[in-house]
Amino acid sequence: MAEVEIDPETGSVKLVRHGSVDDTGNPINPMIVEGQLHGGIAQGAGQVLLEHAVYDSEGQILTGSFMDYAMPRADDFPFFESSTYADAPCLTNPLGAKGVGEIGVVGSIPAIANAILDALWEQGVRTFDMPAYPQKIWNLLQNVIKNSNE
Repeated sequence: MAEVEIDPETGSVKLVRHGSVDDTGNPINPMIVEGQLHGGIAQGAGQVLLEHAVYDSEGQILTGSFMDYAMPRADDFPFFESSTYADAPCLTNPLGAKGVGEIGVVGSIPAIANAILDALWEQGVRTFDMPAYPQKIWNLLQNVIKNSNE
């Protein structure tokens, strides 16, 4: 579950809430599991909101450094509300453990993308392409305004 706020004046999207429930089996180290969940959510949020590999017409990457490739920072995120469901241990190993590497990314991408679309829906936007960086969202909103005035 994700909740976003969109500034219609700038197109800026802010992730204000994110919650998840994950089936982790029998976690060996719950603190590391929680870290993997948070890291995956951050990775998914980055993919939806900022990260974009740009190439020129010759196939040369233009966003090849961290100066050119936007990634989220810790202050871009709210407190993540995550729960683990450990009542269903894995039956194929003696520890009952399940893999949780980057598990948070699986649900965060559609949750955040759908939260953005839900916020834009009332304005008449029916689809958008990731990443949802401010200029793209602002242009979508301006196109809706332009089309409604015609």
